[in-house]
Amino acid sequence: MEPDKNTPPADDSQAPKAEESQAPADALSRTPDDLQQEQAATAAANPTPAGPAEKKVSPIKRILKKINIYLLIFILIVVVAGAIAVVNYLNSQKAPVEPTIASQELTEEALKDLANTDASVGGAAQTLTIQGNAIIAGQTLMRGNLNVAGNIQSGGSIQGPTLTISGTSNLGDAQINTLQVASNAAVQGTTTLRDLNVSGASSFSGAVTASQITVTRLILSGNATLQVPNHISFTGASPSRTANGGVLGTGGSSSINGSDTTGTVSINTGNNPTPGCFVRINFQQNFTNQAHVIISPVGVAAGSVDYYVDRNNSGFSICSANTAPANQAFAFDYFVTN
Repeated sequence: MEPDKNTPPADDSQAPKAEESQAPADALSRTPDDLQQEQAATAAANPTPAGPAEKKVSPIKRILKKINIYLLIFILIVVVAGAIAVVNYLNSQKAPVEPTIASQELTEEALKDLANTDASVGGAAQTLTIQGNAIIAGQTLMRGNLNVAGNIQSGGSIQGPTLTISGTSNLGDAQINTLQVASNAAVQGTTTLRDLNVSGASSFSGAVTASQITVTRLILSGNATLQVPNHISFTGASPSRTANGGVLGTGGSSSINGSDTTGTVSINTGNNPTPGCFVRINFQQNFTNQAHVIISPVGVAAGSVDYYVDRNNSGFSICSANTAPANQAFAFDYFVTN
């Protein structure tokens, strides 16, 4: 009869155990020492193979297998960022350390030695670099140009024959004896000028207020209007006069008070005046064209005279078509335009 195929084969490793568990047949006739020797010989003849030893896993590796490496990196980054924030906060709470400038006083002997000596440091091709601060108590002379890369702060005034600024400048209060502007100048706000001399053309879009304006020629362009709320005064040298004694009469005289533009001619007739021109007014400066003369009589005697003028660009004459009253004083006011 064939053995069952489904029956697993007997384990060979259990056979020696069964044999070891079975006692020999003549065990009763042997001493214990003989039995031990026989068992030792049997064990030496049939050694039992030892199974593979199990490897022990360290506790650190067991912990690392259970922890996520990405979580550990995130925690490390949070801890480093928190440490940096704490350090920055502590540094911001500290008071800034003010730099101390060490100074050294010079004795009288050292000053005398410096006054009697002239020392030169370096040459023209060399550069003197001062890393720290420098305080100069006395005057400083620079024979060459002064180039400043940063800002200039001056506690006093800056004096110089010329000042050239190529960029933008902001001036709080500035006193300038002579100001020359080569290009355009824009002034925003109220400007007070003591003396203003303009050699070229000037354009003002707003109001100009001045106590006195001296111009050689004033031109109002377009439909401009000249408004003078107060009086107009025309000054200048008084013109000369030439009196006609035959028309004024015996003992007659004339005088003038005014300028080439406006004034008063006073006339005193004598005995036996005759019709004609009383006086000739000669301008100090001739007009470019024939003058336009406006006269008005002053006094009753002047009103009784049939007066008229004779004019040209060098002067004018005040005349009468009838005989003026004798021994009378009267006058004529005049106004002349070009």
